[in-house]
Amino acid sequence: QVQLVESGGGLVQAGGSLRLSCAASGRTFSSYNMGWFRRAPGKERRFVAAISWSPDKTYYTDSVKGRFTISRDNAKNTVYLQMNSLKPEDTAVYYCAADLGGSDNYGPASFDDFDSWGQGTQVTVSS
Repeated sequence: QVQLVESGGGLVQAGGSLRLSCAASGRTFSSYNMGWFRRAPGKERRFVAAISWSPDKTYYTDSVKGRFTISRDNAKNTVYLQMNSLKPEDTAVYYCAADLGGSDNYGPASFDDFDSWGQGTQVTVSS
């Protein structure tokens, strides 16, 4: 089992930046892939980005490519989501998640690949 705790959310103006962090515990962090999802008001939770355990592979949903960067520090048991050029439509609760089974590809249908979830952190982008 893996425990995940997100931090770094907040209120930012459009065009601004935020960096989310997710601290993991409970299992060797470098042995599993990690992802970020978000749930906007009135919508389902959706895939944002993922990173392999190594971490040589990254995956992004199209709407954040070129603006968001996922990274991880295996020595600190932490995964990050750097969010630049934020837009009001990025407003959502952001969740980190752990894929203990080791999928080899991620995208919009990847929700079921992830086994453990954090409690979420709110990101609000004002126009």
